[in-house]
Order: sequence, then C-alpha cells, then structure tokens
Amino acid sequence: MADALEDFYAIIPAGGIGSRLWPLSRADAPKFLHDLTGSGSSLLRQTWDRLAPLAGDQRIMVVTGRAHRAAVEAQLPGVADHNVVLESEPKDSTAAIGLAAAILRRREPDVVIGSFAADHVIGDARGFRRSVREAVASARAGYVTTIGITPTEPAIGFGYIHADDAPADIDGAPTAHAVRSFVEKPDLDTARSYVEQGTYLWNAGMFIARADVLLAEIGRTKPELLAGIEELAAAWDTSSRGAVVDAIWPALEKIAIDYTVAEPAAAAGRMVVVPGDFDWDDVGDFASLAKLQSGGRANNLAVLGDNARILADSSSGIVVAHSQRLISLIGVEDIVVVDTPDALLVTTSANAQRVKGVVDALKISGRDDVL
Repeated sequence: MADALEDFYAIIPAGGIGSRLWPLSRADAPKFLHDLTGSGSSLLRQTWDRLAPLAGDQRIMVVTGRAHRAAVEAQLPGVADHNVVLESEPKDSTAAIGLAAAILRRREPDVVIGSFAADHVIGDARGFRRSVREAVASARAGYVTTIGITPTEPAIGFGYIHADDAPADIDGAPTAHAVRSFVEKPDLDTARSYVEQGTYLWNAGMFIARADVLLAEIGRTKPELLAGIEELAAAWDTSSRGAVVDAIWPALEKIAIDYTVAEPAAAAGRMVVVPGDFDWDDVGDFASLAKLQSGGRANNLAVLGDNARILADSSSGIVVAHSQRLISLIGVEDIVVVDTPDALLVTTSANAQRVKGVVDALKISGRDDVL
C-alpha cells in the first residue's frame, strides 16, 4: 500500500475467551470473533482493517490458539500463511508478542513491530493511525512506545499511564511524552484525581518498538523466557518447528508484557507514550457493551442479535439474543439479558464485572460443555 510504513509490522494477539462476556463469548467462539458493534464485521476483522493501511496486508501477523485457526483465516482471507502463529496453549502476552517479535526480527533485523489487541473497538481509524505513526517514529528512536487513551471519565476498570508534563522531543513524534510509571486500576476518588491532573492516560495495551529493543527488555527481566522464545523463533521457519514447539512452549512462563517490558522500561526511562484522542473501548463487560450499543444514552435498551424477538416496556440495559426465544422486559432498569441456545445470563450493568465469577464456578464444577 502506498502510504504503508515500510519498516513496520503489525501483530494482532488474538487470544483469551472474554470471560466477562459469557455466555456470548466462549472458548470455541471468543470475543474477538464476534460482531459487537453491529457493523457486520467481527472485532478481529475491524482490527485488521485499521492496521492494513499502516502495514499492508502482507505485514500483519496474527497470534492465536490452534483451535481458532480456521475461524481466524476465514475472517481474514488476506492473512499470509507464514504470518499465522499458533499457540498450543495460552501463555499470556509476553510469550505471544515476544515470539512474534523474535520471528520477525530473524526475517527482518531492523523491523519495528506494533502489538494491538484483536478485541478492541476504535471509532476514529484516522486518529488511531495518526497516533501509530508517531509511535513508530518513537520506536525508531529506540524507545518502547505505548499509545495511551485520553480519559473521558474517571474509569476504574482500566490501568493508567502517568506521563511526564513536557514532550519527549522526538523527531516525528511531537506529542510523545516520557512515561513515569504504570498504575494499576484505581478506586473512584483516585481515578478522579488522575483525570483532573491531565497527565494520566488509560492503558490500552498497545506496544510499539523495534523488535530487537522489545526482546532486549524481555531479556533484562526474564532471561529464561527470552531464551525459550529465541529457540522457538530459530526453528519457526524450518522443518523442526513442530518438535521444538512441543518441547519448549509448555514450559514458557505465563506472564503479561506489562510486567516484563512496560513497567521496567518506564522505570528505567526507556519508554514513551503517545496520547490517543480517538474513541476507544475494550468492551470489557456487558455494561460497556450496553453503553457502546446505546451511544451512552442511559435510558435506552440496546438489542444485539440477528432476528432478536424482544418486547420491552419502560426498560433499559442490553439484551443479546442468540436464540429464537421471545424475550419480554417490563419495568426493569440497567438489565443485562444474554440468551443463547444452551445458557441464559440475567444480571445488571452494576454487576457485569461479576460474570467472570460464573465462568470460574463453571470451571470448578466441570461444566465445560457451556464454556
């Protein structure tokens, strides 16, 4: 593509089941494979479409589970076979992103990689691409870079990035600031203070860096994990891949890249953040899905699902209908109803985060048939 960044490769980690969106999201049909916006495209496909103008169709790598290969390739017919990296079991983001970076560095030593989750919703694709271009410029300068989302409210469901007051003075990245620290999800009063200060951004989990820089950061904190990743990468484009994966992958440490790369790099002054002013939502639970579907109008009842049969009177919230059942709601506020052929969820927006507890309970009780 004419405007694509020549040295840039996009990575889409497509993992996890989105347990807070059960029973819509399942192990065999996770969140990223669903159309949650009513656009006609899954979240994975929307992510691909945002990244293709930046990297080109042949420079997007997808890391996903073996069980999801067919669905991913069906939704992304343009993905090259050598750019599909299959995990035999989930090992969290350091292994997924690190392996992709190590494979790409062997193919192209100076490559800049950017990792973007497969299951986020971004309304302003132009604004997103503008921020990514700045992040790539920062990465070329040797920094690990993240894109932080400018807060629109004192949200307690996200981690925050504390940025320096002054810009970092990087060519091609006029809005980049050094990262002081990463902050875990705060309570409401703390979140309000962050928003008021104006130097805190939501952590959206987007990381951009030269592949060699990212791998060096992993090596500083987790040298054994890096050794395993490099051994896998060395065998990846050879006939011995299968045997090496079977021997190495199960023993890799399961840990998020926030802890192996982002936090240590920030503490050492090797990380910058580009503020993103575009609309962004991680659709973390049914409350956020209801808000997304209703355009933030609290009194609305959002309905998701083909051929949904809903009768509602003085009710608000969200109904996700994936069965042929008629659903009637009378005088209920902030309701969450998710109806599938084999499972029904009824809760409220205020309790939407607790859905993960149901999934955990089902695992413990051995009810894998509905997971």
